[in-house]
Amino acid sequence: MSSQSLLHPRNIHQGRYNFAALIKALPALEAVICTNPSGEATIDFSDNNAVMLLNQALLACYYKVQFWLLPPGYLCPPVPGRADYVHYLADLLARSFDNVPRGRQIALLDIGTGANLIYPIIASQSYGWQVYGSDTDPLAVKTAKVIVASNPALRSQVQVIQQQGNAMFSGVLMPQQRFHLTMCNPPFFASQEEAEAASRRKWVNLGKAAQGQQRNFAGQQHELWCPGGELAFINQMITESQLFKSQVCWFTTLVSQQKHLGPLQKLLRSVGAVQTEVIEMRQGQKVSRILAWSYLSAAQQQHWQTDAAL
Repeated sequence: MSSQSLLHPRNIHQGRYNFAALIKALPALEAVICTNPSGEATIDFSDNNAVMLLNQALLACYYKVQFWLLPPGYLCPPVPGRADYVHYLADLLARSFDNVPRGRQIALLDIGTGANLIYPIIASQSYGWQVYGSDTDPLAVKTAKVIVASNPALRSQVQVIQQQGNAMFSGVLMPQQRFHLTMCNPPFFASQEEAEAASRRKWVNLGKAAQGQQRNFAGQQHELWCPGGELAFINQMITESQLFKSQVCWFTTLVSQQKHLGPLQKLLRSVGAVQTEVIEMRQGQKVSRILAWSYLSAAQQQHWQTDAAL
């Protein structure tokens, strides 16, 4: 089964990659195309250069991004799966506002956008939303700003913000500023050792351990782990979100470990979240979840949308 066979219905990356279209968008991709045991075209996903070229081709072909380049060692994310998060957020807003929302009147904040800027690219080009990406890493912010400046399709729809300190929302959300959505793909691991052990297991499974290669999707320390791991990170996000309860329609984050949902939902009840949702995403054998919460009732959200001056 293709890992893309269970993608969101609006995800443009259904089925196998259309390599003819991708090579047309980025001719350099052709040099890294190989065949799998079934004789079908593919790439070697353990080859960092091949993965980078595939992403560049996907972004050029489907998202009008002609320049996309990352510093060495930074996270190079798989585009199809990242797109799913955006499409499920559009569905979340559709349930609040009665239709799939499009246009620059919709504002989205991506916490920890990274050097790759992948969520703002997909959201702005798929739905026309106004997207803000924030990050604490100066090099990630600088790289993301270069990507925006280098692509006319992004310049009027994407802004990149340098976060100060460890605060997730303070200094990013300005007074009176409103966002329909926030999103985040939080660090998964609780320590560098934990992240490195997972990397070694991945390479053993790929049969590449002896080659000493890096993770095919790499990642800087702050992209992969933080003290306390995913649970501590999202706990902080929920706690901080109380200060901006009237400025955001839906706060959301990915939750990789199902065991974290119980404690997180308990915390949401304690801080007074009025609505919570868990949205499951399946991609092949991989299952991840979006945790969404709002301090507004459904009726208040309708009123909030009518009055929002974004």
